[in-house]
Amino acid sequence: MKKRTPVSVIMTKDVITLSSTDDLITAEKIFKKEHIRHIPVVSGNEIKGMLSYTDLLRISFADAVDESETDVDTVVYNMFTIDQVMAKNLETVSSSTTIKEVAEILAKKEFHALPVVDNNELVGIVTTTDLIYYLLEQF
Repeated sequence: MKKRTPVSVIMTKDVITLSSTDDLITAEKIFKKEHIRHIPVVSGNEIKGMLSYTDLLRISFADAVDESETDVDTVVYNMFTIDQVMAKNLETVSSSTTIKEVAEILAKKEFHALPVVDNNELVGIVTTTDLIYYLLEQF
């Protein structure tokens, strides 16, 4: 295992994003359709926050709904905006940050995804799942 491998090797580069003007109904549909758990919220290419599927579960009964179900609890979702639900004080890494450094950050923090930002522009996202797959490839 190379110790200086940059996170750009394992990060998702084709990132699905939301805008703060999108609604939570749209967000949940994307989470379920794409089978993902984190969506960066952007303005242009600049990251403004991160919405996780767990954030939606906190405000709804979405976890009681079948994963393949496309109907959502619109009443609850219409009570909140993405800006109100997303995490705003994000820790970010650059594409040259090492995988080891990313692993250390994710191991110590209570979140499971990091936006990858170069020159104030979102260029990727790395998750704990990406790290696990990377480790599995090493064996």
